[in-house]
Amino acid sequence: MFNLPPITRTLIIINVIVFFLQPMLGKLTLYLALWPLQSGSPFFPWQLISYGFLHGGLTHLLFNMLALYMFGGDLERLWGPKRYLQLYFASILSAGLMQIGFNSLGGLPPVPTVGASGAVFGLLLGFAMYFPRRVIVPLIPPIPMPAPVFVTLYGALELYLGVTGTQQGVAHFAHLGGMLGAWLMIQYWRGRPPFARN
Repeated sequence: MFNLPPITRTLIIINVIVFFLQPMLGKLTLYLALWPLQSGSPFFPWQLISYGFLHGGLTHLLFNMLALYMFGGDLERLWGPKRYLQLYFASILSAGLMQIGFNSLGGLPPVPTVGASGAVFGLLLGFAMYFPRRVIVPLIPPIPMPAPVFVTLYGALELYLGVTGTQQGVAHFAHLGGMLGAWLMIQYWRGRPPFARN
C-alpha cells in the first residue's frame, strides 16, 4: 500500500476492516467502544484500547487513516516496529483515560468514545518532535507551517474547544490525552522527566 512500512499498513487495514464489520455486528460497539463510567452501559478494561479501532462514520475513518498514512510511515521507519507500536498504544490508552476522567467530572454527554484520533494526535506530536523542519499544509487554512507550529496550534485549538464545550460530539480531551501519552513515552525513551534513569 504505497510503500508503507508493515505496521502502519496493518493498522490501516485493521481499522478499515473493523469499520465495515461494525454495522454487521450490532453488539460490537456495545462491547468495544469506550463508554463513560456513569452511562449505564457496560465498561470493560479492554475498551481502553479497543475503542481506538472503531469509528463513528466514513469521514471520521478517512481523516484518521489519512493522518496515519501521512505521519505513521516516517515514524515507523525512524523508530522501528516495537517503539512505534509502544507510542501508538500509549497514545490510545492515555487518550481513553483522559476521556474517562473528564466524563467522570461531568459536563460531557454520556456517549461512547470511538476512533483512532488519540493515536493519531500522539503520532502528530511525535512527528513534530522528530521532524521539526518538515512543513505541513493543513486543509483549513491551507497555510504551510513547520510541524511543531502546526501541532502547537492544533493542540491549543483542541484545548479551547474542549474547555468551551464547542463542537460537541468530538472527544477533544481524548485528542489531548493522546498527545500527552506520546510525550510521556518519548520522555521515557529519552530518560527525561518525569522519568529518571539511574
